[in-house]
Amino acid sequence: MTGKGAIACGHPATAAAAREILDDGGNAFDAALAGLCAATVAEPVFCSLAGGGHLLAYRTDGFSQVYDFFVETPRRRRPPADIDFRPVLADFGTATQEFHIGLGAIATPGVIAGLFAAHADLGSLPMSRLAAPAIRLARDGVDLRPIDGYIFDVVGRILTARPEGRSLFTGPDGRLLGAGQRLRQPDLAATLEALAAEGPDLFYRGELGHRLVADCRALGGQITDADLAEYEVVRRPPLERRYRDARILTNPPPSSGGILIAFALGLLEHVDFAGRGPGSADHLGALAKVMTLTDKARVESRLHEATAEAEEEAAAARLFDPALLARYVAEVLAHPCNPRGTTHISVVDAAGNIAALSTSNGEGCGYILPGTGIMLNNMLGEEDLSPHGFHAWPEGCRMSSMMAPTLAFRDDGRVAALGSGGSNRIRTAILQVLVNLIDFDMAVETAVSAPRLHIENGVANLEDGFSEAAAMTAAAGAARTIHWPPHNLFFGGVHTVTRNAAGHCTGAGDPRRGGAAVIL
Repeated sequence: MTGKGAIACGHPATAAAAREILDDGGNAFDAALAGLCAATVAEPVFCSLAGGGHLLAYRTDGFSQVYDFFVETPRRRRPPADIDFRPVLADFGTATQEFHIGLGAIATPGVIAGLFAAHADLGSLPMSRLAAPAIRLARDGVDLRPIDGYIFDVVGRILTARPEGRSLFTGPDGRLLGAGQRLRQPDLAATLEALAAEGPDLFYRGELGHRLVADCRALGGQITDADLAEYEVVRRPPLERRYRDARILTNPPPSSGGILIAFALGLLEHVDFAGRGPGSADHLGALAKVMTLTDKARVESRLHEATAEAEEEAAAARLFDPALLARYVAEVLAHPCNPRGTTHISVVDAAGNIAALSTSNGEGCGYILPGTGIMLNNMLGEEDLSPHGFHAWPEGCRMSSMMAPTLAFRDDGRVAALGSGGSNRIRTAILQVLVNLIDFDMAVETAVSAPRLHIENGVANLEDGFSEAAAMTAAAGAARTIHWPPHNLFFGGVHTVTRNAAGHCTGAGDPRRGGAAVIL
């Protein structure tokens, strides 16, 4: 007996919306788009109609395509003195991080365009049906979980930066909503309903867009009518490479996450994991070396050093793909990069159609478009957006992202769909789940929940769960080591579904980000 599909994502309400559509006869793409609508309601910090994202779609006829609906820089820059752009501290409890918000941090949004473009190409049910679960959820409200309360606390200064946010995200006592309380979003429900009826022009050429542009003009934003009217979804062939017995499809340039994962897989391909158990010192040592080299490849000024070091480490073997590195230089580095990636939805249906959809709103800019419930992104507020600092980005340019929706097709007919949030940890989180699935043949739940490592800028970050010997080996070359409690938000949220040749489906939502999975 074959399964009817599987869903893995960042919230039970997102999963329920996707399941409702599969139960109603929709395909994997319908379900993923319904999940995207619901995620804007249930995961408001991670997902917004005014953010950006990527969908990797695979149909049973072999067709595969990436829909790039990530944000773009505005077509003109206003003088820094004329824009609303300011720092704000996010409080993680044990540490703080500075983000930048305000209308001057808004990049041209792509989610609404992506939603409708993917639906036009791949959908089988009307948009009104796909939006219905999200509309109902926004009107009835969603109960906040402990992890939601924690995330609200982290970015509370952003959520309450303006009156519209304070009225939405605080209770009658003026305190930020928390675990056990219900978040109702009637304006967002009405907006979703209007978009489903009128289409994307309502935002890009109509009333909602005109309202946004007027506020940007008056309040220090940079989005113009031309930015909205000229925005287009870009359809790209996936980046493809072999790894062991698997064909990997992932997000191509100008985004950086997929090509960095491909680079790391090329390095790992020359490592023999036979006899090296998962979590062993040999396993972590190999991962640590590859992460270090890949991190160097990520930085323009050290790209050629990384290449030389990879050749030296490989001795006679060739551990890197020079064409891949040349493509990284030519197609990624020219684009301003916002590494944020905050939620993911994976869906496989009974027929074998697969959708892997990653989306981000940054942290939100603190501005909610009046009367709509839509929090705008703060993608221009990323500190390393330009090597010359803030407000020096190229104009009218599709931004690069670390988001990397990924598919892995095994030679025996098994397939996995996965992706993650988690900023620069996206690439290492996805890499480790791929290794767990392919090299160690783990069940999906085990592959996703296993402890993780992340090395960046000479710092080794380790989740608890590794042996002392393995942790010491992984951190041997690092200047500093940070130990994290198990299943920490820091290490991303790799929501993963699988299907075997017989049609049996499984899935796992990553507990690090409140993930949920539904198997039909």
